[in-house]
Amino acid sequence: MKTIKNKQTTLIFSTLLALVILLSGCKKGQEKFNDLSKDNEESSIANTNNNMPKIESLIENLKDSQNNEIIVVAHRGDWRNAPENSLQAIQNCIDFKVDMVEIDVRETKDGQLVVIHDQTLDRTTNGKGLVKDWTLDSLKTLYLKDGLGQTTPHKIPTLKEALELSKDKILINLDKSYNIFDKCFEIIKETGTQDQVIIKGAKSKQVVEREFGQYLDKVLFMPVIKLPYPDVDKLIKEYMDAENPPVAFEFVFKNDSVSQISKFDDYRDSGISVWVNSLWSHLSGGHDDEKAAINIDTYQWYIDNNIDIIQTDRPELLIKYLRSKGLHN
Repeated sequence: MKTIKNKQTTLIFSTLLALVILLSGCKKGQEKFNDLSKDNEESSIANTNNNMPKIESLIENLKDSQNNEIIVVAHRGDWRNAPENSLQAIQNCIDFKVDMVEIDVRETKDGQLVVIHDQTLDRTTNGKGLVKDWTLDSLKTLYLKDGLGQTTPHKIPTLKEALELSKDKILINLDKSYNIFDKCFEIIKETGTQDQVIIKGAKSKQVVEREFGQYLDKVLFMPVIKLPYPDVDKLIKEYMDAENPPVAFEFVFKNDSVSQISKFDDYRDSGISVWVNSLWSHLSGGHDDEKAAINIDTYQWYIDNNIDIIQTDRPELLIKYLRSKGLHN
């Protein structure tokens, strides 16, 4: 009887010992699993961060005219999927990893700066009349229309709101801002977006230096040159030899046989980028976005002619094509 009892005790002890060992192994296994999960999570976060576009790399690319990265500029934001010049149109561009967004600036009756293209409100909002005849408070009661003319819940943004949204995320080209740039610059400084903003103007170097000179060492400037242009070589050389040469030249031409196109690679070799608009046929010698929507190889013309900044109304389509060629991250 005692022998049987001892055997039962031994069996119970052995069972308990086995359970302790098993539980200990499970705990270590769980700890190892947790460590692996944590490592994988941290690795995933790191990879996500590495894939996010950083403003430093966008600025570096903008200032490097000789690399193979083509910069995509979204005209008035992503206006096909949100009202033009709206905060949502800008946010969509950030989400698509577009390099730069082009927006338009107007001044209100009370001296505030808002983002809207037209002088009048009629086409893009449910209001009527001139932007300059409305105060900011009154403009904020209006709603933006989409591309089909339908009223949306989106409001007219101020320049400050647009720059705050864009800060450290995307480059910005301010159009229609040359004559009010003193006010624009105050908001640029306030929002800390000075390195992200490009200003442009269709004027000679002498005029720009006289009217805009105090800002040329503070912001990025780009001359707009409509081809053919009298004494264009002289105009370009004056800009290239300037103390603060432009970051790029924007060229506009109806015919792609203009001789200046053959010199685009020379400008890039000298450190100045070449910007061409694919928006409409008459801006790019017939190589426009609507043709590209039918035949995406339309965009190959830009690559073949050494253009490294393209402003487009179809940013997603253009980025898709450039990525297929290894020319956009």
